[in-house]
Amino acid sequence: MSKKILLVDDERHVLEVMRCYLENHGFNVIFTDSSSEALLLAREARPDLVLTDADMPGLDGFGLCKAVKSLAGRTPVPVIIMSGRKTSDGDIISGYDGGADEYLLKPLSFPVLVAIINAVLRRYSACAQDNSARVSTLGMVIDPAARTVLVDSKPAPLTRKEFDLLALLLEKENRVLSVPYILETVWGYDTASYNDPHTVEVHIYSLRKKLGPAIAAHIVSVMGHGYKFE
Repeated sequence: MSKKILLVDDERHVLEVMRCYLENHGFNVIFTDSSSEALLLAREARPDLVLTDADMPGLDGFGLCKAVKSLAGRTPVPVIIMSGRKTSDGDIISGYDGGADEYLLKPLSFPVLVAIINAVLRRYSACAQDNSARVSTLGMVIDPAARTVLVDSKPAPLTRKEFDLLALLLEKENRVLSVPYILETVWGYDTASYNDPHTVEVHIYSLRKKLGPAIAAHIVSVMGHGYKFE
C-alpha cells in the first residue's frame, strides 16, 4: 500500500510540482496551501508523513510541526520541514527542537527528497516494532520501545533523530563513529550522494543541550574523525 503524504506549501506552483513528482514515485499525496487546513487534514486523513514549508502566513511550519506532534491518542507522525528563507543555524535548530524529523533547505533535489522521505518512513516502521528493554546509565533511563529518555527522572524532549543518534552512540560506547557512518546508520543516507557533516553537528549540539552538561561531557568530538560516547 502506498504511503500517504500530507504536503503543505503556500506557493501553489511549488505545491503542484512537488505533488506530481511524489505521486509519480508511488506516494498518495494530499495537499493544501493553508497551514490551518493542513492541521485539520493531519487530524482527519491520518497521513503517514507531513512535508511542510517553514515560512507560511498564520500558522507557520514550525507551529504546524508542534501541533502535529502533540495530537493526542495518535500514532506518532514524522514531520519534514523545508525552507528557502529560514536557513540559518538558529532556524534549523528551532525546527529540530520543535520536533521535526528532518529540516531541508530549498531548492530541493527531488531524488534526494524521496530518499529522505523513504528513510524517515523506514525508521518509523522499524521503531514501531522495537520492543527492546530499558537502558540506564549516567542518570539517564532510555526506553527504546516508548522512545523516551529520562534525565534525573525528568523527560528530555528529544526529537526522533536525536533519540536515534543517542541510541547509536550508547550502543557503540567508546568507539569513534565517523560522520559518514552516522549519516548512513541514523539517517539512512547514501553518503556517495549526501555527506554533509553539518547535519550531524547540529544534532550533536542539540542533543548535548537537551541532556545537560553532565551527560553532554560524555559526548566527545574527535577532531577529524567523528564522535563517541565515553
